[in-house]
Amino acid sequence: MLNLKTFRTLQNEEEYNAALKEVRPYFENEPEEGSNEAAHFDALVLLIEAYEAKHYPIPAASPVDVIKSVMVANNYSRADLVAVIGSKARASDLLNGKREINLDQIRKLNREWNIPASSLIGEVSG
Repeated sequence: MLNLKTFRTLQNEEEYNAALKEVRPYFENEPEEGSNEAAHFDALVLLIEAYEAKHYPIPAASPVDVIKSVMVANNYSRADLVAVIGSKARASDLLNGKREINLDQIRKLNREWNIPASSLIGEVSG
């Protein structure tokens, strides 16, 4: 029987580094699905992810950063953004941080460039 009382999260950097060291071989030699090794690998990954989320959080990108990243990744120009947004001035203001993205622009970018709307909503300021 599985003793759930012995399970716990990683408590410090030493345990975190030990877990990283222990999980590394699984990336080079992937365990067979359903095996004890696969279960061990999955458990290590969950523990590592939980520790990283708590101690090394990655801030969410701003909507402008998301748009700029998509533009770079897809080799889109400002003219391509204008074609989606519909206004050169609005596209410029958006990229320069002078204007926040609005719902209509979020919908257009979601539809035309397949950017998830959740990535364009950003944090509410104030």
